[in-house]
Amino acid sequence: MIRSTEDFRNLLKAARRAGTPLLAIRTADPASAMAQVSACLCGKTEVPVFAWDIMGGVAARNKAAKEATAHVFGEKAAIAGPADVLLALHKGAAVKQFADAIVFFNNPQRIWEQVDIVQGVWNLRDAFKVGGQMLVLVTTPGSVLPVELQNDVMIIDEPLPSADDLREIIPGMFESAELAPPDVSVVDQAVDALVGLAAFPAEQALAMSLSKKGLDVERLWERKRQAVEQAPGLTIWRGGETFADIGGCDNIKRFLSAVLTGQESPRVVVFVDEIEKAFAGTGTDTSGVKTEMTGTMLGWMQDRGADGIIAIGPPDAAKSMIAKAAGNTAGIPTVAFDLSAMQSSLVGGSGERLRAALQVVDAISQGKSLWIATCNSITSLPPELRRRFTLGTFFFDLPSAEEREAIWKIYLAKWKVDGERPNDEGWTGAEIRDVAARRGG
Repeated sequence: MIRSTEDFRNLLKAARRAGTPLLAIRTADPASAMAQVSACLCGKTEVPVFAWDIMGGVAARNKAAKEATAHVFGEKAAIAGPADVLLALHKGAAVKQFADAIVFFNNPQRIWEQVDIVQGVWNLRDAFKVGGQMLVLVTTPGSVLPVELQNDVMIIDEPLPSADDLREIIPGMFESAELAPPDVSVVDQAVDALVGLAAFPAEQALAMSLSKKGLDVERLWERKRQAVEQAPGLTIWRGGETFADIGGCDNIKRFLSAVLTGQESPRVVVFVDEIEKAFAGTGTDTSGVKTEMTGTMLGWMQDRGADGIIAIGPPDAAKSMIAKAAGNTAGIPTVAFDLSAMQSSLVGGSGERLRAALQVVDAISQGKSLWIATCNSITSLPPELRRRFTLGTFFFDLPSAEEREAIWKIYLAKWKVDGERPNDEGWTGAEIRDVAARRGG
């Protein structure tokens, strides 16, 4: 598991030293990934570096590549299609000027299922192994290689920038905006707001949040929310409620408060609503999509040591409210995790979206996430998934008379109303809220 940019670079250098001919880099920032690979050449400027994309064709990225272009690609390098480029690379593997070259192949996930593309990539394995070249497939987070290439292509995931990486970006952005260097507290606030974004969108969000008055932290957070929500199925909760706004549920509030303020306190709360519906069909769906997604979730939570609770009980028993209020109570973001919104009609698309979303959660939480899942029927939840919620299962019952009294006080004060209360025996907190809201309206 790659945690830092340094780990990523070390792995790239190891792959280069080992003469790896086929490499796939899954990244949210292709420009950053290509720069990182180029930086691993250890100053060897004589190594040709090329890049191909569907619009620009082949482009030389350094002087050595410009000198080698005609020997390998001829005069049509700029307009060469993907199959033609792969064929030219295979024929040119033995060309002296092309020795040890690196070739970036951008967005291959859009075309690598085509028979000529998958065959063209596979054909380069042995030819590039002999010639010392490396084909780098620069693809999206969570993408899955065609089965024909899975045993021949090494996969590396570029991590999103860590807090330390972002701290290096921030002073330069202040300088570019002709602002005084930020103090430590401002840098810390900016890092908290930016973590979870790739380098380019982080720079853009920061630049748009700077003015002559300094850094607008709230605007930065809003831009961060918008960027995170580009990942299908992820939403940052914008409500302002805390545990103080919830009547009753004292046991779970005390428990979660201890977790949120403990030595290994989480940096993000991940809220999964009605989790049994999200994972319905695991092991029985004919497409295998739900089973694959369940396996991905199980592996991710196991590898990260993610903690979590399952909240079970009747509807409107404050399960979701507790989950949404946990983040604000601790001063950390709450991310709503909607698995159904991650499903795609494209083959492999659902798993790709899920892995991309988990990468964002991993970056935001910096490896410390608290998962809170609500559930109406725990018997339909896969037992292996239940075991991943290591902090236990909590039952939410209808509020007692004492708890209903506390709920009435909160909502009557919120809506600034008073008067005789109805018989509330058997009422849920949501029903009390609705009555108080109607009176206040």
